[in-house]
Amino acid sequence: MRRNHLLLGLAGLAVLGAVTLTVTTCAPPPQRPALAPSPPAGTPPIATQTGPFDAGPVRPPAAGVLLGAWVKPSVFTQPARIDAVSAFESALGRRLDIVNTYRRFDEPFPTLSDKAFAQSGRILMLSWAIDDTRVITSGTQDPAVHAWARRIRDFGHPILLRFRWEMDRPNLQAAMWSPEDYIDAWKHVRDIFAAEHTTNVSWTWCPTVEGFAGGYAQAFYPGDEDVDWTCVDAYAGRQLRPFGELLRPFLTWAADHPKPIIIGEFGVSAAWGSAGRARWLADAATVIEHNPQIKAVSYFNSNPDGNRPDQQFLLSDDPPALAAFSTIARSGYFNAHPG
Repeated sequence: MRRNHLLLGLAGLAVLGAVTLTVTTCAPPPQRPALAPSPPAGTPPIATQTGPFDAGPVRPPAAGVLLGAWVKPSVFTQPARIDAVSAFESALGRRLDIVNTYRRFDEPFPTLSDKAFAQSGRILMLSWAIDDTRVITSGTQDPAVHAWARRIRDFGHPILLRFRWEMDRPNLQAAMWSPEDYIDAWKHVRDIFAAEHTTNVSWTWCPTVEGFAGGYAQAFYPGDEDVDWTCVDAYAGRQLRPFGELLRPFLTWAADHPKPIIIGEFGVSAAWGSAGRARWLADAATVIEHNPQIKAVSYFNSNPDGNRPDQQFLLSDDPPALAAFSTIARSGYFNAHPG
């Protein structure tokens, strides 16, 4: 999610002190544009590669997709984090395949919840923030990177590592410096992980749909030889744009790369009302099924503090939208197993 305050809040995941969160009640916008219809039967998909893929230790399913989510807890404690995921799974009527979690460079890993999720068979997607690409490549933080590599190695479970996801966001330009600097930082960190024999990481490259639509995300790509999964984050926030329309530029690009795809974050704003959200989610499921190169998806089940009403994506407090998502989550295509 494109919100720095999210990461600030997540610092509390490492401690058991309670932090009270507030949820903004979302008033609908004055007008709701109609959602474009789902593609008719027989519409050619865009991302058609089905593998097998060289995707690192997190292996994609041969057919269908893995389902995951970031689930915001009521308070940022380890027990609350576990309880939030369990409650969301109960509402869906199934267990998540992937649990997304966010961590800053100076935060601990693994935590109690990280271990609990992995030990119960869920795949951890670690969205890992860095402060500055040139600081990384200068070598001054090498001891810390080595320590991260050892902790992840000793964790032992396969991880989807989103190294500085959404690096193409304009508000991160100062910290990323340039696409070339980002790629240098990516490869520098990969080299350190290799030196520490950290082999349980699938390197997951994850810009935004806006970056692909604007033509600037592509320049940040480290190359097929250095990426295991391609990824994108996509939201219907200020506009209720259909999922397929949002993804089209990314899928067109990804179709030329022999990598499985994960939708790292996606969501539809509560501002569009329960019925509109349900239709959008159903359309998203159709798009996912029409593009078999998509092998995993992860919903952003959160109302980030301080966001506008059109940037609130929690499903848990919207029974009709949650029911629509639950129907999708229990369908056969979304109940795949790692390859």
